[in-house]
Amino acid sequence: MSLKFQMATIAWIACVGMAIADEAPSKLDGVYTIVSGEKNGTEIPADKLTGSIIKFDGESVLGTDKDKKEFFGCTFQIDKTTTPYTISMTSTSPMKGEKAVGIIEIKGDTVKLCYALPGGDAPKEFKTKEKQHCFTLKRVAKTEK
Repeated sequence: MSLKFQMATIAWIACVGMAIADEAPSKLDGVYTIVSGEKNGTEIPADKLTGSIIKFDGESVLGTDKDKKEFFGCTFQIDKTTTPYTISMTSTSPMKGEKAVGIIEIKGDTVKLCYALPGGDAPKEFKTKEKQHCFTLKRVAKTEK
């Protein structure tokens, strides 16, 4: 195999890898239910999560409870150069301007998100410690019209 061909193959693999990495966060767009949650090292009871919806749209996310009342909103940026990805969020509601950092994993229709509240340490795994929240989300299937 020629050196030119090897170099071209390596360049192509690198470009495909970057294209896949660039595409992954855009795959977030959609509506999700909360499958499970953890806060400060303790599991959140399922009845507190049932009916809650999380909607990712571009670089913003909005959470509503079973009564469709907004409980969380933020803008976010994802750093795709890390594994898992890191996420930086700025609250738009209820505590406008509050910052949070965390990690996010996107696998098919499942998203894991773990983040630190102000004063907490940024999580390094999908388990919580003091001043951290972690959620597993499942994409809601689109209904056909």
